[in-house]
Amino acid sequence: MTDNAEKISRRDQILQALAHMLENNPGARITTANLAKAVGVSEAALYRHFPSKAKMFEGLISFIEDTVFSRINLILQEINNADQRCEKTLMLVLTFAEKNPGMCRLLSGDALAGETERLRHRIQQFFERIETQLKQILREAEMREGLVPTQTISAEANLLTALLEGRIRQYVRTEFSAKPTQYWDEQWPLIKANLLREKNL
Repeated sequence: MTDNAEKISRRDQILQALAHMLENNPGARITTANLAKAVGVSEAALYRHFPSKAKMFEGLISFIEDTVFSRINLILQEINNADQRCEKTLMLVLTFAEKNPGMCRLLSGDALAGETERLRHRIQQFFERIETQLKQILREAEMREGLVPTQTISAEANLLTALLEGRIRQYVRTEFSAKPTQYWDEQWPLIKANLLREKNL
């Protein structure tokens, strides 16, 4: 039991160190040698927990997915209005990004240059899942509230997803100085006003 607990603890420690390095070395390529040094173990010890660096990145991506989508599910359970569901979903992702700069280098693809195609595909799937969720929210607005999108559901969901991606990329490009939530209070009312309309109008 103790050995298993230590293994889990060390695994988390490695992932935390990796996220920290991604945050504090923007633009730099992460090596297992540097990561092992940061954790305070040998490279061989790293590979006992993760068979490859790609698996370490996958561990962080899984953390992002689990955290974001579990919280989106809570939003959908607690809120009925479509515009609020959209806003809370977008704000959730933007806030998560802002609090986890290192993770943004994964979400933007910046840290995945030269890595396996599988990792880039995982990130692509993450944003596709967000877009699908937004489509579902917009689709249900008609049934729940008698509201329909001002444009097509696909066009609006794509625009909102592109907004998220753009904000995250900007955060990485500015080396984490342009916060993803900056100007949000001013921008969301503009987006909201053009999101939904009454069905009969």
